[in-house]
Amino acid sequence: MSALSYDPASVGIRGGPEPALAAIPPPAPPEVPSRYLLGMRVDATSYRDATDRVLAWAKAGESRYVAVATVNNVMHSVDDASFRKVMNASDLVTPDGVPLVWGLRALRVGRASRVYGPQLTPHVLRAAERDRIPVGFYGGTQDVLDALLTRVREDFPALPVAFAFAPPFRPLTGEEDEQVTRDIDASGARILFVGIGCPKQERWMAAHRPSVRAVMLGVGAAFDFLAGSKRQAPALMQRLGLEWLFRLVTEPRRLWRRYLRQNPRFLVLFGRQVLRTELRRALGSTVE
Repeated sequence: MSALSYDPASVGIRGGPEPALAAIPPPAPPEVPSRYLLGMRVDATSYRDATDRVLAWAKAGESRYVAVATVNNVMHSVDDASFRKVMNASDLVTPDGVPLVWGLRALRVGRASRVYGPQLTPHVLRAAERDRIPVGFYGGTQDVLDALLTRVREDFPALPVAFAFAPPFRPLTGEEDEQVTRDIDASGARILFVGIGCPKQERWMAAHRPSVRAVMLGVGAAFDFLAGSKRQAPALMQRLGLEWLFRLVTEPRRLWRRYLRQNPRFLVLFGRQVLRTELRRALGSTVE
C-alpha cells in the first residue's frame, strides 16, 4: 500500500489492537493548568498553545498523541478504567466540548477556553504549511477523505500532504497493522490527523505510540465537518454549550443514546465532584 492509497479493500482498520496499557509511558507534567474531571485529565490549553506544542513535537520527530475531549470521553473514562488510562497518558487533552470548559472553570481554572477539533485542525494545518511540515490523514470514508483533501489543498496549497487513508470498517490483522504503520512512517508525515471516533481513535493512537513517529491528533468528527459532509451547529448554539442538541436533532438514531444517557450522568457526577471540592476547600479554610 502506497502512502496515498485510498483503496478501502486494502489495509486499514476502525480501531486496531488494544494498547498495552502497562507500556504507555506517562506524559511529562503539563505546563498548562490541568484538572481531573471525574478522574480524566483535561488541560487548560488554547489554540495557540496546542498548535505550538504540536509543531514543536513534530519538528523534533517525536511520537506523541493529542486527545480532543468531550463529555463522551469523560463518561467513557468513568465506565472503563482502561480508557481512562489511555486518556490520562495523552500528551495533551484539549477541552473540545464547552461543558469541559465550564468544568475547568468550576474547578478554578479561570482562563480555560474551548479548543475545538474542527478549529484546531486548520490552526495546525496553517502552521504546518508555514513550516513545510508533512501531514497525513487517517480516517473517514473514502468520499469524506477525498472531499477533505480537496479542501485542504485549496486552503493550504503549499502544505505537504504525505499520507491519506480511509480505513474500512473491519478488524485489522497484525500484519496489516504493521503495514499501515510502515506506510505512515515511510510517507514522512510528522503530523497525523486521526478521525475514527471516540473511543477508537484514542485507543488507536495509544497503541501506536511510539511505533508511529508522528504527532497524532484525534480530531473525531472534524473530517466530516471540514469536508462538508456534516453540518456544524450554529455559533450561538456552540457558545451556549448546545452543540450536542444540534447534533442529536441532525443524527438522532446514531447519537441519542450518547447524549440522553451520558450528558445527564455527567452533570450529576461532576456536580457532586464540585461540591466535594468546595466543601474540602471550605473546611480547609476553617481549619486555617
